Amino acid sequence: MVASLLLMAMAGSAAGQQHECGDRASLHVLVTEASGALNLPGATVVLRWTSDEVLRRVREPAGADGRFSVCVPADARGATLWAEFGDDSSEEATVAFEPGAPHEIHLRVLFGDTEPGRIVGRVLDASSEEPVATATVSLVGRPAEVQSDRQGRFALTGVPGGEHLLEVERIGYASLRYQVTVVRGLSTELQVGLVPAPVEMEPLVVTATRPRRLEINGFYDRKYFGELIGGGTYFTLEDIDRRRPLRVSHMLADAPGIRLRCPGSGFRDCWVESRRAAGGFTPGGCELSAYLDGSPIPVREVDTLVLPIEVAGIEVYQGAGELPPEFGGYDARCGAVVIWTR
Repeated sequence: MVASLLLMAMAGSAAGQQHECGDRASLHVLVTEASGALNLPGATVVLRWTSDEVLRRVREPAGADGRFSVCVPADARGATLWAEFGDDSSEEATVAFEPGAPHEIHLRVLFGDTEPGRIVGRVLDASSEEPVATATVSLVGRPAEVQSDRQGRFALTGVPGGEHLLEVERIGYASLRYQVTVVRGLSTELQVGLVPAPVEMEPLVVTATRPRRLEINGFYDRKYFGELIGGGTYFTLEDIDRRRPLRVSHMLADAPGIRLRCPGSGFRDCWVESRRAAGGFTPGGCELSAYLDGSPIPVREVDTLVLPIEVAGIEVYQGAGELPPEFGGYDARCGAVVIWTR
């Protein structure tokens, strides 16, 4: 018999959780990266129960704070559990349950990539939000330093994982120091707002850690160079969450030069086409190639294969001239859409 599980958010105290579980044990899981300094929101928690009954294995995402809670089935004596994040996972942990008792487990995801991390971002004027060029960006105690370009962008590479003190300086602005956490193998993205020296206000910093799948598959590098030369349209996780499309094809249709084709009524059985063929614009449209996590798929099946809530990033290329080499070929003469899941 499959036991009924009560899943709930980690918010609130363990005592409140235990009250909701009654006389059953409760399990509270925290998922972080290896150092424990950074929680991993959305990491998948896998639970395999130890019981005389056949109990369904639990496979659920952690919350936005990297936490997950569950009321233990009455027949479960213990459990083996681990966490998965992208292509990496934590070591297995085991726990034995006592009726009515709360149990807390900390799972640390061990990233296989031992490369150092990166800090990338933009330096802006906090008052006008205009890019600030030639600002010096460095880490206190480390010799390397870089300068922001004309768009205010910078990148510090080869940064060891852990806590660092970032320093940003520019003549005419108040110096900024900011504590930043770097995860090995990942890029930490910052938006830095420098305050002109005469102005009385606090510096501004916005921090975000990039999705691992997009990072290792080169999405951000293609986006960076594509936006510099005006090639391709790129939708990040923030763009998709802000737009909240009903179907992936609706988001794709927002890209310039792309149109939504729906032979039937409404928005069912729709797909996207490029208005540009290999020889220029064409009234009949031109069917794009499509890729899902790097594998080719039929563009007409995009909406059936992936939901908007599963998407982390999208690349749209109108024609063969915009395509990166990895998505090229004769079949891509009309361009391509590249979809990456979370």
